[in-house]
Amino acid sequence: MPVPKKSIYTIKSDKMFEYPNKLNVIFDKLNQYHIKAIIVGGYLRDYFLGIESKDIDIELYNVDSLEKVEKILREFGKVNGVGKSFGVVKLLYENLDLDFSLPRSDSKITTGHKGFEVAIYADLDFKSAAKRRDFTMNAIGYDLIAHEILDPYNGITDLSNRLLRAVDLQKFPEDPLRILRAVTFAARFNLKIEEDLFLLSKKMVEAGILKELPRERIFEEIKKLLLKSKQPSKGIKLLKELSGFRFFNELQSLRESVSALICASLDRAASFPLKSEKEKLLLMLALLTSQFSKEMQHSFLQKLTNEKEILQRVEKLTAISYDLTHQTNYSIYKLATQTEIAFFSYYLLALYPKEQTNITKLTQRTKQLGIYHKALPPLIEGKDLVALGLKPSKEFSKILNEAYEKQMREEFYTKEEIMHHLDESGVLS
Repeated sequence: MPVPKKSIYTIKSDKMFEYPNKLNVIFDKLNQYHIKAIIVGGYLRDYFLGIESKDIDIELYNVDSLEKVEKILREFGKVNGVGKSFGVVKLLYENLDLDFSLPRSDSKITTGHKGFEVAIYADLDFKSAAKRRDFTMNAIGYDLIAHEILDPYNGITDLSNRLLRAVDLQKFPEDPLRILRAVTFAARFNLKIEEDLFLLSKKMVEAGILKELPRERIFEEIKKLLLKSKQPSKGIKLLKELSGFRFFNELQSLRESVSALICASLDRAASFPLKSEKEKLLLMLALLTSQFSKEMQHSFLQKLTNEKEILQRVEKLTAISYDLTHQTNYSIYKLATQTEIAFFSYYLLALYPKEQTNITKLTQRTKQLGIYHKALPPLIEGKDLVALGLKPSKEFSKILNEAYEKQMREEFYTKEEIMHHLDESGVLS
């Protein structure tokens, strides 16, 4: 990847642009059919912010059919046409995610996030096509034939000035999601929302426009805020300034000190090396709702998703109570039956940084006990009782639970010791 690693707070000022040269074979093929390819949007934005990306959006001019584009692209791999209804076909090419689309204009014809009339124009110029985009930084293009940057709305200058500005304030209100995108971009890239855009967004929120959005779209933006921001707190605070807590009213009810605790925990967790994006999302959602009542938490999460696994794991994690100042082997064994301690330790570190010494003791001890990633394996299981001639019954779980309790209390260390105890107590007779 030719993009140099740079701080996201430093803008490349030479206005040069580089892209993976291995894509030229595709662009040359398109050019043979007189199709002009222009790299657009997020890849250009990320390049000028010094951020590496494998997602590249390419707008194709002088062609009016995605079917024709599909036929040409099949030479380079499997083409995914699931986005054709949105005017996009996808191609995974040598580890790069490519989205090909045709220039279009969107017109709002009714309420709701789907209330658009989309018109494709093969001969549309770039400036007109880019006018439908939300922010100037996303309206930059690179003409692969002329080898020149196209910046009709001064997006590069806005990036240099750390300013988030709308391409068209008149059309901005057509999609309510743009408000949440503004919040996410401002937090991710340390941008200030231009004053007119800020006032417009606040007015839209206060008019209740976020209620038009399905929770799936809301969740996607909240995920980006939580997962991609170095300081998610900036997005939370900005959402409040835009009256967004009218929609997320659970946040509105929190005391200032509690809100500050939540924001600080999110910022700390943003840099934690979680093993997967899914684990990080669960952690961030748990931290975000850690100070809510059970009812408030459920209400808040329902505005984002109805995925049972997410709801259950977040609610279970925040319900755990553990005394870090009085740790015993038994309390640690019990904790491991409730959660993976390797994961839970991140939750504790984010919320209670002053307890780092005790948290370190917890993690070190769990590693010594062999339960850092999983609970203590029981010495006996149901199959052991069956092997002794006992028939499965309601007593099974009682016997096994009592045996496991004694194991966690370190009264027994081997299966033989437990079986002898059960025999002596008459359980096996």
